[in-house]
Amino acid sequence: MYVWLIDNAWVVWLALFLLLAIIEMISLDLYFIMLGVGALGGVGVALAGGEFWLQVVVFSVLSLLMIMLVRPIALRHLRKDPEALRTNVDRLIGEDALVLEPTSRMNGRAKIGGETWSARTEDEVALQPGTYGSVVRIDGATAYITLRKQLPGLD
Repeated sequence: MYVWLIDNAWVVWLALFLLLAIIEMISLDLYFIMLGVGALGGVGVALAGGEFWLQVVVFSVLSLLMIMLVRPIALRHLRKDPEALRTNVDRLIGEDALVLEPTSRMNGRAKIGGETWSARTEDEVALQPGTYGSVVRIDGATAYITLRKQLPGLD
């Protein structure tokens, strides 16, 4: 049995890859798929006739490189929040808000995206009618805004 495993180590590495891929589909951590790529490296070395110790070294080094170099880049791309994908009130965050009546931390009104919203300032600065703010967050039907440093469209 032991001799067969050594002679057909590529089967073991391939089975390990499949197991790691299934675990990755369940966990979505991007760790197990990186280990799976290392297992595919082991398959390659085994099929090329490399010794078992070399297969283990290639698996370890390749897995470590994938986790340290590729995973952070993949996570950064997956966690991007493109503005085009934002929906509902999330799309209003960062939008310009034209202050319609004096707005403080307690009350106020602003026009955001063509609609009139209840507004509050996020900081202690009260905003006067005619000034522009930027939407920081939405809580229920209230938009929290801060003073905009520049006029809209002049960024």
